Amino acid sequence: MVKRSSGQRVKTRNKLKGGRFSIAEALQEFNPSEKVVIKINPSVHKGMPHPRFQGKQATVIEKRGRAFLVSIVDGNKTKQLLAKPEHLKK
Repeated sequence: MVKRSSGQRVKTRNKLKGGRFSIAEALQEFNPSEKVVIKINPSVHKGMPHPRFQGKQATVIEKRGRAFLVSIVDGNKTKQLLAKPEHLKK
């Protein structure tokens, strides 16, 4: 038997479909405490948050390099994740 693959993009055929790179999306700026939506752009692999957070609303905490540290509520927990601006939308 062959071991089943279990990467980060497994079972995301419909969730991560389409998408094109846009320089305007890459140059977006967000201010701390601003609300954003995590909308994963599948054409950009770097700085991609986990697909389980697709469509969730988040709050920007700070900027780290080119990426942004965002905070989301997942169930009862508050989680922080790094995402590049290509994967965030106002």
